[in-house]
Amino acid sequence: MKLTEELRKSLRIRVDYTNMTDKYIPNGISDKRLDAHKKLAKAAHAYVAENRGKDELFMGWTELPYNQNEIVADILATAKLVRRKFDNFVVLGIGGSALGPIMAFNALCHLHYNDLPKSKRKGPKFFVEDNVDPVRMKDLLDIIDVTKTCFNVISKSGATSETMAQYLIISDLLKKAGVSVKDHVIFTTDAKKGNLVKISKSLGGVKSYVLPDGVGGRFSELSPVGLLPAAVLGIDIKAMLKGAAYMDKLCKTPDLKKNPALLCATLQYIAMNEGKNIGVLMPYSDNLKFVSDWYAQLWAESLGKNETLDGNPCNVGQTPVKALGVTDQHSQVQLYTEGPDDKVVTFLSVDSYQEKTPIPHGCKDIPDVSFLGGHTMEELIQAENKATAHALTMAGRLNYTIHLPEINAFTLGELLFLFELQTAYAGAMFNINTFNQPGVEAGKKATFALLGKPGYADKKAELDAAAPDENYIV
Repeated sequence: MKLTEELRKSLRIRVDYTNMTDKYIPNGISDKRLDAHKKLAKAAHAYVAENRGKDELFMGWTELPYNQNEIVADILATAKLVRRKFDNFVVLGIGGSALGPIMAFNALCHLHYNDLPKSKRKGPKFFVEDNVDPVRMKDLLDIIDVTKTCFNVISKSGATSETMAQYLIISDLLKKAGVSVKDHVIFTTDAKKGNLVKISKSLGGVKSYVLPDGVGGRFSELSPVGLLPAAVLGIDIKAMLKGAAYMDKLCKTPDLKKNPALLCATLQYIAMNEGKNIGVLMPYSDNLKFVSDWYAQLWAESLGKNETLDGNPCNVGQTPVKALGVTDQHSQVQLYTEGPDDKVVTFLSVDSYQEKTPIPHGCKDIPDVSFLGGHTMEELIQAENKATAHALTMAGRLNYTIHLPEINAFTLGELLFLFELQTAYAGAMFNINTFNQPGVEAGKKATFALLGKPGYADKKAELDAAAPDENYIV
C-alpha cells in the first residue's frame, strides 16, 4: 500500500463521543466534568511520553512502529519461504501470542480462508492452537499432515506450560515421521535466555525471532509475534506498522479533545469511577469480531489491579464484554437497554465495507419483506448499528462509536495502537502498574504444583489442604 498524506487522512479513525455527553444522555458527561479531568489526562499523557521505550517498565511496545525495518525485511523473506514449502502454518501460543494472530487473520483475510482452494489463498492454511483442550489438539492433527506444516512456537520464557506441552506433542510427531524438527518450527522467544533458546541450540539452530524485553504478550501483536503469522498470510505488515505510527502521531498532543486515545481513556476513567464496571466492545463487522477477544485481554489484564504504584489498595478495572453487531442485538442488547446501568458500550463501525451485496426486489405483496429490496447489506448493517446506538441513547445508556473508514492493514494498525495507548493512559490515571499480571502468575504457580514441577512442594501442600469438602458436593 503506497500511503500519501492525503490517503492517510482519508483512512483516519474517528471517535464520536456524542452519546457520552449530558446533551444527549441525562447522566452523561458534561463538558465541565470532562474539562475537570484535563490536568489528570495531561499527567497521564506525560507519564506515557516520558517512559516510552523503557524495557524495565514494559513500554517497549511504543517503539514497535519505528524500530523494526530489518526485522520486517527478514520476516517477509521467511514468510515467502513458508508459503512456498508448507501447506499449513500453525501458531502454538496462548494469551496475546494467540489472540493477536487470530484477530489479524480474521480481520484481514477471507472469512472462510482455510476453505478456499489453494489457488485463491495467498498462503498456507492457518491455525492457532490457543488452548490445551486434548480434543482440540486431536482434531487439528486429524486435518493436517505434520510433515507439510510449519509450527510457530511463541513463548518468551519457553516455560509457558500450555505452549510447551503443544511443542512436545508436535516435536514427537515430527520425529516419529522421520523429518527434521528444526526444519518445521520457527521460534518467537527471548533473544538470549529461556528454554526455546536451549532447545534451538540442541536442534542445531532453529529459525527464531525475538519477542523484545519491553513488550508484554498483550502488547505484542505489532512485534514478530503477530507480524510473522500476518506476513505468512500475505497481510501487508508494513501498512499495519504505518497505521500504528499514524495513530501515534495523532496522539502526540496532550489535548484530550484532539487525542483520540486520551479521550477514550478519560471517558472510560470517568465512567468507571461512577460505577460503569462493564465495558462492552461491539464491532459491526464479522471481520472485527476477534478484535473484541484481543481487546478483552488487553483491557482486563492491564487494568484489573488491587494495588497502586504507591502501594495502596485499590481494586480497579472494568470487565470487558464481547458483543457482535448485528448478532448480539438479538441476545444482549435487551440487557444493555433495560438492565443495570453499569456499562459503557463502544461500537466499532465501518464506513465502507469491502462488499456491498445488493438486496434484490421481491415479495411485493409482503411489506415487511419488500421494503428491503433495492437496498444493500451494507446499508442494512449500518442502519442497524445506528439504530442500536440510538436505542441505547434513548434509554440513557452511555455509548460511543469508533469509526473505521474501511478495514485494511493500515486502519487495523491504527485501531490496535489506539487501544494500546488508551490502556496505557487509563492505567496512568489510576496510578497502577498497567503492564504486570500478578494474578495470572498465581494461577501458573498452582498449575506447576499440581503437575509436580520441582520447587513447588509448598504450593502443592497448600492445594491439597484446599481440596473440595464432601459436605458441599451435591
